[in-house]
Amino acid sequence: MRVTAAWRTAGAGSTTLPIGSLFATAACRPVVWEIAVFNTTAVAVAIALRRVTAVGTAGAAIPKIYEDDELQTSLATPFDTHTVTPTFVSGNLRVASLGAAVGSGVIWTPSGSKGWPIPAATTNGIVIVPLVGTGQICDVSMTWEE
Repeated sequence: MRVTAAWRTAGAGSTTLPIGSLFATAACRPVVWEIAVFNTTAVAVAIALRRVTAVGTAGAAIPKIYEDDELQTSLATPFDTHTVTPTFVSGNLRVASLGAAVGSGVIWTPSGSKGWPIPAATTNGIVIVPLVGTGQICDVSMTWEE
């Protein structure tokens, strides 16, 4: 089943506080296929896509919607801006600089045919975090399979 969530972040985050995230569950190993991030301000921001192995404290759970199978229930959970730092895996999956214009953005897709799997455990996730400096409020969308 393919699932999507899209939202405007409540906070700007920081280099240690993600603006958005997606976490697995013990019963679900989601595979991420697309993540889009767009600036909502006239201030440039650099962002990174990273893996984490502990949640910290995530913000509000984001509503999600099925793309292709309304009969199944989605288990993975997307979250808004974190308030306590998660445990990061060393390194970045992707980085991008969003220009100083509303609508400047990036759409990340994995190379290859296996997507970005998130190991099945409530502590495992993929997060979007400011790479350096000050974060910005952004529009985020994530698409994954369960």
